[in-house]
Amino acid sequence: MTSARGDSSTPEMVRRLRGGTDLLTAAAMRRLDAELPWYRALPAEDRSWIGLVAQSGIASFITWYENPGRGSYNAAEIFRAAPPELTRSISLQHTLQLVRIVVEIVEGHTEELAAPGQQATLREAVLLYSREVAFSAAEVYARAAESRGAWDARLEALVVDSLLRGDPDDSLHSRVAALGWAGRGSTLVMAGTAEETLDEVGAAELRRAARRTAQDALVGIQGNRLVVVLGGEGNLREQAHALLDRFGPGPVVIGPEVPELADAGRSARAALSALDAVRAWPSAPRPVLADELLPERVLTGDRDARRTLLAEVYTPLQAVGGPLLQTLSVYLNEGRSLEATARQLYVHPNTVRYRLRRIATVTGWDPVDAREGFVLQIAIAVGKLAEGVAL
Repeated sequence: MTSARGDSSTPEMVRRLRGGTDLLTAAAMRRLDAELPWYRALPAEDRSWIGLVAQSGIASFITWYENPGRGSYNAAEIFRAAPPELTRSISLQHTLQLVRIVVEIVEGHTEELAAPGQQATLREAVLLYSREVAFSAAEVYARAAESRGAWDARLEALVVDSLLRGDPDDSLHSRVAALGWAGRGSTLVMAGTAEETLDEVGAAELRRAARRTAQDALVGIQGNRLVVVLGGEGNLREQAHALLDRFGPGPVVIGPEVPELADAGRSARAALSALDAVRAWPSAPRPVLADELLPERVLTGDRDARRTLLAEVYTPLQAVGGPLLQTLSVYLNEGRSLEATARQLYVHPNTVRYRLRRIATVTGWDPVDAREGFVLQIAIAVGKLAEGVAL
């Protein structure tokens, strides 16, 4: 950068500027304390560091003014006087406010600091230098944001991978807290595929969309497979529907809701198992609930699906007692014929209708519906096979 000062960098001017460093720093700190609430709210240690930064900035300006080739307007050099943690305490906006106040302080003292006839030249130099420092500060914060974004993406990938493996450790809550996970409400996992492998821009857009949709969100990208973890107190299934257009044209599966993130492995296992099994149900809706694919998941060897069918269908029917389980088995084996079932059981068809309604109430699955009847039929088979066998 060339100097705009002409030949004004006289020893007298430099001497005056160096002699006024303490004056300028003290005036700047008074302005900061008087005008900026965020500065007053900082701990005393951070305020003292900012004083050193202001002093460093003024000293760097004087060095640059004396010799542009040797001086620096690099914000990273100016902030070197303070620990790196200070950039976490003050934002880019705060930094630019600091630069503005220091500039105004120097401008306000040009009459007493500048050599005779050089006031305008000093003001011009201050403005030029402050502009370069502001641009440099923006670059520093941009690089910091990029580094933090890359670190957050790696941390997020580790957390999602841990949930998928079902082995969250004691550090899970601290890790997700660092990613902004509030942890209020329940959690679910949705899984699908991307139309093509997402690049960094596409991945960032997906993360932003997920975090706009739900209170809490994590995104895992494994090749062309997408895994989204949603959390919060709202309707998570409805929020998952809002993200459908972020997935490719293939199936999208929503796992069951679980009480908290630490239990998300169960939802993730169900979603991924269902994503593998969904091709056996070509007419499956999009999105489809993982628990709507329990029969197909059982056929792929999913032990969680077997346990779910036992716990939610077979065992409740056994616990109710009476002829419900027998009626359901006969009804399904007789091709869902009321009359044939009634003949087999020696009852009236209306009795069969009543029992079928009771079965739907107990299990949540309607045996009259073809798809739900298939679920019940697999549940009976699982239950018969499981009798006397520990799962």
